[in-house]
Amino acid sequence: MGRENQTGMSEFILLGLSSLWETQVSLFVLFLAMYLVTVLGNFLIILLIRLDSRLNTPMYFFLSVLSFVDVCYTNSTVPQMLVHFLSARKSIPFYSCVLQLLISLAMGSTEFFLLGAMAYDRYVAVCHPLHYTVIMHGELCLGLAAGCLAAGFMNSLMQTIITFQLPLCHKVVNHFACEMLAMLKLACVDTSFNKVMVAVSGFLVIMLPCFLVLFSYGHIVATILSIRSAQGRRKAFGTCASHLTVVSMCFGTAIFTYLRPTAGSSAEQEKRVALFYAVVTPMLNPLIYSLRNKEVRSAFRRVLGKFSEKR
Repeated sequence: MGRENQTGMSEFILLGLSSLWETQVSLFVLFLAMYLVTVLGNFLIILLIRLDSRLNTPMYFFLSVLSFVDVCYTNSTVPQMLVHFLSARKSIPFYSCVLQLLISLAMGSTEFFLLGAMAYDRYVAVCHPLHYTVIMHGELCLGLAAGCLAAGFMNSLMQTIITFQLPLCHKVVNHFACEMLAMLKLACVDTSFNKVMVAVSGFLVIMLPCFLVLFSYGHIVATILSIRSAQGRRKAFGTCASHLTVVSMCFGTAIFTYLRPTAGSSAEQEKRVALFYAVVTPMLNPLIYSLRNKEVRSAFRRVLGKFSEKR
């Protein structure tokens, strides 16, 4: 970190989503409910996968990792946002801001890589079903998950370092969290290099996994269309429907946020899009995988049945 930042900037002030007290109280109630659904829903997914042996497959292993990432991502921003809704002074210490950007960016980057790995898993399951267990063995799954986490943290560490090495002339952040694009606006020097790095990072973190998803689903669609039985086609597509829904939300929102032209975009628009990605998407992920997935619903009923028998 730059010496000037460490000695001259001890905290930042976050403007948040609204300055009206009544609005902030309403938002607190709304986002507290969403936060609880997010944490409980994702922990429930992890618990079900751990307790039900029928879910001990590569697909659900990646889903449990995705739920863990979502919980970490949500906890990096939402608890502070909830506190600030009820606080007169919405400040965050300098190093807490650095840590928040590091963790949130790492978890967000990891999620894209994970979705790419999950697309590959679905490709193998649909296109090479007879060799699925041989190809997607435990060591490969662990290696892919670890690689996703490592790549996410490497990208986050690089972006965080080059962001906070900038001399920052302002302490008021027009955002509800220490978000990278909002932090760049505080610099009193030209940030062209940082914006180029954001574009490069966006291509590597968002577009490369997106290309892998498109490649995988291109082959999946071709394989499904070659299945003669209508029931077989529905079954094959059903194994991919939940993942495809989550992919559409995550990649669509991220591409709109980080890869669109910055001209004409306002800070309020950026906050709304970031809010959807930080709060809504992690909440919807477990709902999508549980409501649209018969195996998860069956596992939930089996686990409830076991607890009822013990009583």
